[in-house]
Amino acid sequence: MTTLSTPFYDLPSPTRSRPEAGTHTLAVRRPSSVASRSTATRRHRSSRSHNGGPSYAPQNEFPNFAHTGDVEIIVAAGGQEKRYILHRLILARSSGFFDASTSEQWSRAQTQPQGEVAAQGYNGALGRIGEEDEGGQAGRASANTSQKAFWRYELDFGDQTDEMPMLVQKPLQTSLFGSDHTSRPPPVRNKPPAPSNGFFRSISAMQSAIHIPSSTTQTGQDNDIIRDYDNLFRIFYNYPPTLDAIDITEAYIQCKSLLNLADMYDALEVVGPRIDHHLLQFQGRLWKQIAKYPPSYLKLGYLARSKVIFAEALVHVVGQWPLGAPQLRNIPDIILELIEDKVDELQDLKAKIEGRLFRLTLTTNRGERVSPWNSYSDWNVVSLFRQWLAENTTPPPPPLPKAAGPDSRQSAPPPPPPLNNGRIYRVLGMGGSAYLSHDELKRFVRLRPDDYSRENMKKFERRMDELKGLAREAVKPLMRNFLELDLGRDGGGMGYLTCTRVDDTDFPWD
Repeated sequence: MTTLSTPFYDLPSPTRSRPEAGTHTLAVRRPSSVASRSTATRRHRSSRSHNGGPSYAPQNEFPNFAHTGDVEIIVAAGGQEKRYILHRLILARSSGFFDASTSEQWSRAQTQPQGEVAAQGYNGALGRIGEEDEGGQAGRASANTSQKAFWRYELDFGDQTDEMPMLVQKPLQTSLFGSDHTSRPPPVRNKPPAPSNGFFRSISAMQSAIHIPSSTTQTGQDNDIIRDYDNLFRIFYNYPPTLDAIDITEAYIQCKSLLNLADMYDALEVVGPRIDHHLLQFQGRLWKQIAKYPPSYLKLGYLARSKVIFAEALVHVVGQWPLGAPQLRNIPDIILELIEDKVDELQDLKAKIEGRLFRLTLTTNRGERVSPWNSYSDWNVVSLFRQWLAENTTPPPPPLPKAAGPDSRQSAPPPPPPLNNGRIYRVLGMGGSAYLSHDELKRFVRLRPDDYSRENMKKFERRMDELKGLAREAVKPLMRNFLELDLGRDGGGMGYLTCTRVDDTDFPWD
């Protein structure tokens, strides 16, 4: 007799009470393999592609707000294309250009059913409302009846090659809002020639194409255009721009290009703080770069509305003036007036300090000013100090004209370069042996051999140190440093002054 083996989990439990009929509903149990396979199928169903199908959920996030966006922007350059579907409200608040171009006076808006926009995919094709199931038609009937304004912009490069490309309004393409026809791709720029049949000729053609500088430059410019527009729209939606965070030179180029684009679309108030925040992350490297190129960073700080960068560059420009004047020809007049005012203030302060230096003197034990009659040795100390100061704070005399014949024409000698005596004031601020050292004093005293002795030499040096101390106190207002860059005690080797103070009322955009 054969005994059939039954799995223990299929046997009824003797201790389990049978529920009464009608009180509970028993769920039908399935084998574990069937249940797991059904669960896995449901888990991975969401990752399947239903492009164009009735259950496809269009994207509604940056840069493609298919549900709520009402402005389509197409940026195409160098065979690359980026499409944005954004909101007119955000664009108008961030940019004066979009605020004016989408107004009733200048707008070319078209009305489209809102239901069709919600069915739009990332590639721009709209799903047909009629393809939905019958249950969804009643729910979408009210959405299709409401009309909504739409705008379309495309990047136009103009007719001239040196013209800056700009967004212009275009009529809406029917292929983008419900038509069965797909839009043609934009024309590809800089299309390379077809390769030849021979292998070596193909390699040589490829190498020659690589070494063409104009093609490489044009491709780089096209990439910069795509990057700048993408960063502009990212900032509008409070996304961080993609800027170089390692190389400060490359970061400056990208920030300058983005600021010029924002200036063209009247969006500096929104873009400027982002640029300021990104550049200030470089800290010490930024201060050194500003010291190397102050006119460039002065213009960048003005566009970015950065008080720190603008003030840092302004101190350098004023201290070096008029050295950086040729690089600041195309700046606004208000900045040029500010520079001239600060230069005048610095010159007035220097003239006041210089007059104080020339009036420095020593006194005798009775409190009288030294003179050749009461203290000849101390008077020589004051005379030597004033002679050194005059030689180093005034430009050298012009050269004597050469003797010429009666028929020769003499040309006027060129004017001497402007004297920037900031280094002299820094030397005076240091004192000690920074100027008029022991050897120079010894050589001066030995001009009169009868008066030279070790005791007279020590007295001469002691009195000169007293006069240097008075000079150091006199130039203290010029030794102040209003830079973020640490110059150290010796001024960092700078030959100009950095004591220009920039107040909050000096910024030209406030």
